[in-house]
Amino acid sequence: MFPVEIEIMTLEHLADVVRIEQASFSSPWSQDSFLNEITSNLHAAYFVARPAGQAAVVGYAGMWLVLNEAHITTLAVDPVCRRQQIGSLLLDRLMREAFLQGARFIFLEVRDSNTCAQGMYEKFSFTVRGRRKRYYRDEDALVMSRAIG
Repeated sequence: MFPVEIEIMTLEHLADVVRIEQASFSSPWSQDSFLNEITSNLHAAYFVARPAGQAAVVGYAGMWLVLNEAHITTLAVDPVCRRQQIGSLLLDRLMREAFLQGARFIFLEVRDSNTCAQGMYEKFSFTVRGRRKRYYRDEDALVMSRAIG
């Protein structure tokens, strides 16, 4: 794994974030969706991963913080950079931020077929709590969560 820096997502990161989003998901978010999240959503926290000393984004993650709960809204790593622990670094950053903001529980949805992501979440002690039928247009989602703190 190469050294990675995690920082708050800003407008300058959006082109790379959208590129990774489109390469990662069958129903990708638009640039406007990310723009709204980082400029207008007071409950949102979004981060990017960059190779140390470089401008290009190789991954990103975001969540909403409401009362004592955090809900991970997105997490993706550039396909050419996967399996280098970047997703784990981003997930760790989300969990630390959630704790600092007063969250005691953290939730997410993951595609039923995405066993790679499920494995990462399980390494962070997330457990399956339920299923959302047809959460994605073509597939169910597993609801995973864990306590933090």
